Amino acid sequence: MRVLVTGASGLLGSEVARLLVCQGHAVSTFQRRPSGVDGAADFSGSVTDDAVLRRAVEGAEGVIHLAAKVSFAGSAAEFHEVNVEGTRRLIHCARAAGVRDMVFVSSPSVANSGLAIAGLGAEPADPQHAHSNYSRTKAQAELLALAADAPEFRVAAVRPHIVWGPGDTQLVERVLARARRGRLPLLDTGAALIDTTYVDNAASAIVASLHRMEHVRGKALVVSNGEPRPIGELLAGICDAGGVRAPSWAVPGGLARTAGSVVEKLWTWTGRTEEPPMTRFLAEQLSTAHWFDQRETRKLLNWTPAVSLDAGLARLAEHYGSTSALPGDETPGWEKPYSMLAQKRK
Repeated sequence: MRVLVTGASGLLGSEVARLLVCQGHAVSTFQRRPSGVDGAADFSGSVTDDAVLRRAVEGAEGVIHLAAKVSFAGSAAEFHEVNVEGTRRLIHCARAAGVRDMVFVSSPSVANSGLAIAGLGAEPADPQHAHSNYSRTKAQAELLALAADAPEFRVAAVRPHIVWGPGDTQLVERVLARARRGRLPLLDTGAALIDTTYVDNAASAIVASLHRMEHVRGKALVVSNGEPRPIGELLAGICDAGGVRAPSWAVPGGLARTAGSVVEKLWTWTGRTEEPPMTRFLAEQLSTAHWFDQRETRKLLNWTPAVSLDAGLARLAEHYGSTSALPGDETPGWEKPYSMLAQKRK
């Protein structure tokens, strides 16, 4: 197939593009900066630019859409313009160009109202009850994408849950940076059970959805490793792989949620653009269970994760074992430690 991947300069998008190249597809990528994916043709631009989008989708048979604004900072209008209107523009351009299939890469946060999630499937996206600008606009975009599904333009949504791996600057390196500075607490006792997705597994599931479109069109599927563990254990594993001390102090979850609400208001009032150290949604994600039933996903995609959680942590340790300096000293104090835990993520 001739496949366009948007957002291929990020950890997950670049891995998706590489996998497609390895499978023999003709791959082009579309993002603000070069993807760095050997064998792929880059288009540079933004999903807010119709003219560039039209050139990028020309000749494509499939589109995998990962490009999004992923942050805790920024105005609601910014999120809407990129995540909702950008998706709308891409759908319009893709249909006009005769694209056959589209995979919209979403986030489990589109259906998360702040309560614990234990063994659920992909609940309907719910913009009204989502707890951040990112989640709300991704929910709106997912609904928009699935509504466009038709026999001549097949659409599926895939929601990878907390994607991580070597080279991850959103979760792994921020966790290590904060841990090195002694600024990485657990919330409550760190016992909340969560699942995550190693990047190779997330990429293979997304590509599988493109190949299995006749089985998944019109549906949303949550993807994870299917290995829920206490968040304290997961953070300790990341810290051990990075050669830093695991968190040994805790903050009550209720206090963190209240503090997160206050910080959000402060950021809004002052117009700050850097990432806040805590938000209410982030505190909820770090102190409540969130893991998902993977049976339908694996059946429909005819897919299982190839890399276990422990194998992923071993690869992470190998990655940092060959790195001369661990991240941390250069990280601004206000940067968030866990952005991927609050998603989509992506």
